[in-house]
Amino acid sequence: MIHISSVTKQHGSRVLFKDASFQILSESRTGLVGPNGAGKSTIFRLITGEETPDSGEVSCSKKTVIGYFSQDVGDMSGRSALEEVMAASSRTVELGVQIREMEAAMCEPMDDDALAHLLAAYGDAQEEFEHRGGYDLESRAQSVLTGLGIGPDAYGRPVESFSGGWKMRIALAKILTINPDVLLLDEPTNHLDVESIVWLEQWLSTEYKGAVLMTSHDREFMNRLVTRIVEVSTGTLTTYGGNYDFYLREREIRREQLLASHRRQQEMLAKEEDFIARFAARASHAAQVQSRVKKLEKIERIEIPVEQRMVKFEFAEPPRSGDDVLQFADMAKSWSLPEGGHQPVFSGATGLIRRGEKIAVVGVNGAGKSTFLKVLCGQTEPNSGSFRIGANVHLGYFSQHAMDLLDPRKTVFQTVQDAMPTANVGVLRNLCAAFLFQGDDADKRIAMLSGGEKSRVVLATLLGRPLNVLVLDEPTNHLDIQSREILLGALKGFGGTVLLVSHDRHFLRSLVGRVFEVDHGELRPYEGDYDYYLHKSGHDHFVS
Repeated sequence: MIHISSVTKQHGSRVLFKDASFQILSESRTGLVGPNGAGKSTIFRLITGEETPDSGEVSCSKKTVIGYFSQDVGDMSGRSALEEVMAASSRTVELGVQIREMEAAMCEPMDDDALAHLLAAYGDAQEEFEHRGGYDLESRAQSVLTGLGIGPDAYGRPVESFSGGWKMRIALAKILTINPDVLLLDEPTNHLDVESIVWLEQWLSTEYKGAVLMTSHDREFMNRLVTRIVEVSTGTLTTYGGNYDFYLREREIRREQLLASHRRQQEMLAKEEDFIARFAARASHAAQVQSRVKKLEKIERIEIPVEQRMVKFEFAEPPRSGDDVLQFADMAKSWSLPEGGHQPVFSGATGLIRRGEKIAVVGVNGAGKSTFLKVLCGQTEPNSGSFRIGANVHLGYFSQHAMDLLDPRKTVFQTVQDAMPTANVGVLRNLCAAFLFQGDDADKRIAMLSGGEKSRVVLATLLGRPLNVLVLDEPTNHLDIQSREILLGALKGFGGTVLLVSHDRHFLRSLVGRVFEVDHGELRPYEGDYDYYLHKSGHDHFVS
């Protein structure tokens, strides 16, 4: 369907890839991976024609319909949510109009040639209309919107009344509703809750018949969908047949093989160069020396790709808290509405959080998870009920707003230093490096960082401090898979208590041993891990 052949692309002095090739075949499911800045988004833009290669070719059939979802949703206004989604299928709507006009024209008298021409055009239009799913466009748009969490009661809402995260869902719904031959998805699970992620997973698996090329920071989402990985790294594209976990294992095997080949080549080169150095001045060995010089000139040197060095930071043992960390009974919270009255969030919440527990707070978007965490952290008061913090509790709270509190003028190192004023430079540098700010990256100003980088800075300042309770509201948002694994490892090794909200199922499965579900104003505790919660709550039929 789409062929990328011997493509070279350079941004400024930086070569993203050289002589890179791969194909997107019909109905294939491909994951695109690689470090930030490696060129993943550039590949999407080359396929859509937004960028052109410096050399090589990107070829695609003219009839192939491509749908591209990126994090840039553009302007949305003047339409309802449903109208906005259907507007993306303007070609389909236009074909429907043409078909009706041609049907009307067929009722009028005309000569044989004109009728033959009209029938041919009508057949082509009908074929394309059916190919684009024109006969069920509106019902498909409604189904996709509902699956992404925007139900029938919100179809008619003005699109400008939705927040940024919900507009992202509408933008994704537009691309899915087009029903293209090829879907290019750049982080489609950002801003989605677990229910919407699972719906998208199932839709792509069962409903969508075209090809998919996607990036995602959600490891489980990738594992369940893709059957091939294309890695963008060090100027090359490398293909692995299998899902994300297979790619990680296979990459390590290939790297070990490459290192072994590199060692053997270096040993051979050293012997040849030693022979040339020893006998270069001897006329009796001149022919042999020249032969070996020519041989060395022809040998293609094996290069070892630069790999980001992972720094292991040993976190200090947190001060011991009391056995009962947070206790609450019959707690309720509601928000005052501008027009008067109250909006209840939850009520009757009763529970006990014990020292060393790692607990997930789950529930659909808008259920009240973040509000519950805010009450426990003292960010807002409960309206009724009792709430008690245990002895010697030192609590750290991470929210998405924490990134807004960073001083944009300071560097990463200065920000971490402010959180740990007594630590020496070596400890601070190691902590920065453990969260992927190595070398000069630690001297970047906060103003220059991406959302994911800012998240890592805030998490580093939290985990570096002597805290024994961490309350984390969506700490995995904006983080790529590597950063999530670093955070997961840090939290697994953390000796204190953790309470968190996350939509990353791999993260939750790997970390938590207990679950609180916020559902329709109630808080339900589940005395088991995430899989136990899924089974007991009846959610395992759509998540596992």
